[in-house]
Order: sequence, then C-alpha cells, then structure tokens
Amino acid sequence: MRSQQHRIVSHVVRQHVEQAAFFWAQRDTLLEDDPPDLDVVAGVDKRLEANLDGLRIAGPSAWPFIVAAYEDFPEKGELFLFGWMAIELNDSRRIAEVVELGRHSEDDACGLVGALAWHQPAIIAPLVRDWVGTPDAFKRYLGVSACNEHLVDAKQMLGRLVRDPDARVRATSLRLAGKLERADLVNELVASLKDADEHVRFWAAWALNEFGSGDLASPELRKVAVGGGPDALTALRAAVRAAPDKDVRAWMGGLLRSPETAPLAVRGAGMLGDRTILHWLVHQMRQPALAAAAGAAFRELFPEARKDDTLFSVEPDVLGDAFAQYFDDVPPSLPVANRVKDWAKDVGQ
Repeated sequence: MRSQQHRIVSHVVRQHVEQAAFFWAQRDTLLEDDPPDLDVVAGVDKRLEANLDGLRIAGPSAWPFIVAAYEDFPEKGELFLFGWMAIELNDSRRIAEVVELGRHSEDDACGLVGALAWHQPAIIAPLVRDWVGTPDAFKRYLGVSACNEHLVDAKQMLGRLVRDPDARVRATSLRLAGKLERADLVNELVASLKDADEHVRFWAAWALNEFGSGDLASPELRKVAVGGGPDALTALRAAVRAAPDKDVRAWMGGLLRSPETAPLAVRGAGMLGDRTILHWLVHQMRQPALAAAAGAAFRELFPEARKDDTLFSVEPDVLGDAFAQYFDDVPPSLPVANRVKDWAKDVGQ
C-alpha cells in the first residue's frame, strides 16, 4: 500500500467520493459534446483533482465509501473512482476486483480506462506490461487502451495486437498504430479493412488516413460517417481530411440533396476550416432539421462565440413555432439564427 490508514471525517470523505465520481463522469460526457469546450473541461478537471487529493489524504479509509458508491450507482464515474483508488494505493486485491467490475460493464469499461488514463504511465506500467501479454482478452484490451491513452508504443507487441483474436483489442490497437504513425504496420492495416468487425474496419481506415493513405481509407470512412453510429463524427472528420478539398465538397454536395444525410453535410462544412460559410450556416440554422448541425459547425469555426451565451437557446418562444412543432415543444440547445447573424455583423464577419 502507498498510503496508511488515517482518521477521517466520514461526511467529508463521502462528499469527496460523490464529487470525484460525478466530476469524472461530467468531464467524460463533456468531451462527447460536438465540439467539446476544452476550457470547461479544464475547469472540471481542477475540481476533480481537488476531490482526488482529499481521497489521497483519506487513503484506505475511503474504501467503504467508494465501494458503497459503486454498489448504489454502478456507472462510469464510480468505476473510474474505484479503479483510480485501487491503482493509487497499489492494492492488488482491489485492482483484481475492479477489473472484474469493468469486465461486466456495458460501455467497454469506460471508467476503468479513464482511471488508467488519469494515472501517470510510470505508475500503471507494471499492470500494462502484464496485461498486454496475458491470455485474458479483456486485460489485453485494458492494456492496449492504456497505451492508447498515453501514446505509449508497444513496439513489437503492437504488431501482434493489431492481429489479436479479440475484435476490441484489434480495434484499439489499430487506433494506437494510427496515432503513433507506425508505418511498418501498413500491411496489417490494409488487411484489416476486410475484417469481419465494423469497428476494426473503421479504425484501420482511420489509421491509414493518419499515414496519409486517404485514397485507401475514404470509402470506409464515408460509409461509417453516413451510417450514423457512435463513430460517425470521428469518421466524418477523418473523411474530410482523407481526400482533396474539391472531392470532399462534391461528396458533401451529394449528401445535401438527401434529407437523411443533409445534417451530416452541414456538420462537415464546419470541419473544412472555411469561415466564409458563416452566412450560409445562418440560413441552415433556420431549418429545424439542420439547426443542430449548423450550430455545431458554427461553434467549431468560431470558438470565440462561446463567450456569448445568448446565441443558443432551448426556448421554443425564442427559436420559433417551427422548432416547437419539430421538437414537440422540447428542443435541445440550438442556435438562434437572427442573433448569430447580428453577432456576425458586430464582429465583422
């Protein structure tokens, strides 16, 4: 153990546990925003770390509260905290326990992977070395996920992992290979474009695009982007980079002609880096079916607009009758076209 038992104030420790789990879950959700506000995430990180400091002081005495929190609410934030504390205290029994909790989670052990990411590489290195070579597929997944979070090159082992029998391990390993630009693995990546698993095919295409092989990657990336699954936005961003600007614009023009794919084209327009499309985006903001995509594109192109919290609204009276009807009176936060238009004039756009 790295920490000794301490006398604690129970309600204070319980509060640290609840808030640490909440803040990590909040940051993870915020990072899924389109696009994420990294300044807000940084503020949450500070609050999270302050609560983790409180648990470092409490040491093993915090365990009853951590276990109770997970039993009451076995979600990603509580799994993060369980994993983080087990690693922080180098508690092998608790580490084994949280691995089993993660094994049975329904979100690819998101919280446990987050705990591995939060710790420094040197702290988790012994675990990762054991896990990447184990016969246990779930532990191999955790090991390569930790490498992926910390951009650690698994060297020769990565060549085996991209061909792993487990699809989740293969997909994560291909993603790591792309991040590291492991060009020596290009043949494995090309072969993985024909994998039976869709996530493996996607990350193989994504990785090839990182190598500059957009010609090979584009068909799969565009297929995933149009498919609308959990990787669609990542695929769209990669597809925008995978082909010449002229080809990408032509593809998006085709997407615009269909109501089903038009939002994808509007969102992709914001990824081109062309701020001259602002007035076109304002026009799209007036259409309920395209407003969310237009708002996300606007925020990506003009991050400074986040400072003006009047530009987006959830109020049907502000957005208009068409939005109230389209969203059944409960619209999400959407851009207010006229306000965005006025903002553009004020800032000289």
